[in-house]
Amino acid sequence: MSVPDTAALLAVLEATWPAARKIAAGPFVLREGRDAGSRVSSATATGPATAADVAAAAGAMRAMGQEALFRIGPGDGALDALLAEQGFARRDPTLILAAPLGAVAGEAPPVTAFPHWPPLAVLADLWTAEGIGAPRQAVMARVAGPHAAVLGRAGDRPAGGAFVGVADAGAMVHAVAVRAPHRRQGLARAMMLAAARWAEAQGAGWIAVAVTEANAPARALYAGLGMAEAARYHYRAAPGR
Repeated sequence: MSVPDTAALLAVLEATWPAARKIAAGPFVLREGRDAGSRVSSATATGPATAADVAAAAGAMRAMGQEALFRIGPGDGALDALLAEQGFARRDPTLILAAPLGAVAGEAPPVTAFPHWPPLAVLADLWTAEGIGAPRQAVMARVAGPHAAVLGRAGDRPAGGAFVGVADAGAMVHAVAVRAPHRRQGLARAMMLAAARWAEAQGAGWIAVAVTEANAPARALYAGLGMAEAARYHYRAAPGR
């Protein structure tokens, strides 16, 4: 199976990392993130927007207790230019890297990475220590389709974690974290391989991950697994709240 188009990638991204609530507001969909990060707290366009539409959406997001934040993807060039004119700052250019599961070769070393659900307490604690706290863990619990936590171990101790969800024919990996003493020792790769094999067993045909353009070490890891850029997006944030 080949990697799908951008629309399908973004649909699986949303299904496997869902907002607490979505609200239609003119030509925008607003997301209520409940402090779980930009991906679930940003607005996306469903059609052409005017300055008045932007102002109304920004006001609605602020009324939700969130900053006015818009996600800009392919086909949103006119909105991107409008937001830039209004002083919205460009933030976090992000790539979606993907590969057919058949191209992700290899197996995690024995007793290194374990898919399971619900997350073990030691993994929840590890995520929290690495900045993936209760609001983001609540996102994982909202996923309707097949999903799993992946516990990574080093020296028989918890050392890393990841989350993987499946929707339609695709899998998306989120919340990849490795404790500092165990980084660059192959644990993240082992967790990705375990996630890939688990996703394949759920019937997925491809796997993807979103990574900021600035995160060179993560991009190198995913490239080493055969994953290539399949889509990209960035955010526009209003000055002030």
